[in-house]
Amino acid sequence: MALILNIETATTVCSVSLAKDGELLALKEINGDYSHAENLTVFIEDVFKQANLKLQEVDAIAVSKGPGSYTGLRIGVSTAKGLCYSLNKPLIAIDTLQHMVASTNSNSRFMIAGASQLKVLFCPMLDARRMEVYCAIYSGDVCVRKTSAEIIDENSFADFLKENIVLFFGDGAAKCKGALSSNKNALFVDDIFPSAKNMITLSEKAYNNKQFEDVAYFEPFYLKDFLIGKKKTPK
Repeated sequence: MALILNIETATTVCSVSLAKDGELLALKEINGDYSHAENLTVFIEDVFKQANLKLQEVDAIAVSKGPGSYTGLRIGVSTAKGLCYSLNKPLIAIDTLQHMVASTNSNSRFMIAGASQLKVLFCPMLDARRMEVYCAIYSGDVCVRKTSAEIIDENSFADFLKENIVLFFGDGAAKCKGALSSNKNALFVDDIFPSAKNMITLSEKAYNNKQFEDVAYFEPFYLKDFLIGKKKTPK
């Protein structure tokens, strides 16, 4: 039972939610360009104003830990750690792909597409580069294929697609349609993206189980090393 601030900055979405005892009190988010540095602290102030509460009343801060954008994750995690330091509150880390799956908590709307006789698996995808995505596969809330960086082609996820409907979603799913849409068991949904409101159940559970991070040493889950491109030589 806690008042938890949830922060999501792993993609182009900048999202902040405030929840009490697992129930949403306030939400502020925008999905567009990477504007986290400008918006994040303002959004945090806004959710506390919406809920008529003070920042000092929070019991914990939860942050989306990745995978995702290197810069976005750094901003979210550094902000969360700064708040934890200054307020002396625990830090909770939530897997980005896992909380995306939380937004698909009703399987029934996907059964209409002919999946009534097959099990539905969930594959959240975040755009990496070219035909690469960060992804995992879940059966309900159980991860059946751990998070990995995947280069997508027509043979991707073949073992899972043989006997299951696989629902692909997230900003990485759109570029996979060309390679996978010929498989009748591959379904795509366009309206699911990382949001701090979907972190609430997971962060409340982590708080109750005292699953806290070491604020001094915690780092985002980048999955891949950050590579700085070489500057082009002027012609």
